Amino acid sequence: MKKLALIFAILFVVVSCTTNNTIGSTKKSKAQPSLYSTQWTLAEVVKGKNPTMVLENGKISGNAGCNNYFGSFEMDTTQGSLKINNLGTTRMACPNMSAESNFLKILGETNRYIVNGEHLELYKDNLLLLKMIKLSK
Repeated sequence: MKKLALIFAILFVVVSCTTNNTIGSTKKSKAQPSLYSTQWTLAEVVKGKNPTMVLENGKISGNAGCNNYFGSFEMDTTQGSLKINNLGTTRMACPNMSAESNFLKILGETNRYIVNGEHLELYKDNLLLLKMIKLSK
């Protein structure tokens, strides 16, 4: 679990230091496809259970690495905005909860998304927070 926490920390630092040059100076976001009825997993392979995200009918759920989580989301496809609200989790005890806490914190900070083929990028303004890969149904 320590390796998972380290991977999340490194991923967060690396991603935080990069910007998306295609968005850069424009304040208006490009329209994005709907995320309804989609399933995603973290792009980075981590030891243990890979975090997942399922978006269905305004509800978000998945696994954060140890515990399952759930909440709601608001999406505006014309602006590419995504706001995740009211996150809650199951309460299983795990050896190291910091990676899971970081993942959930990042989800809560997300306010924008970009779909690029089979990849989903989650942003806070112009700061890339996470990259996820689409799962087949």
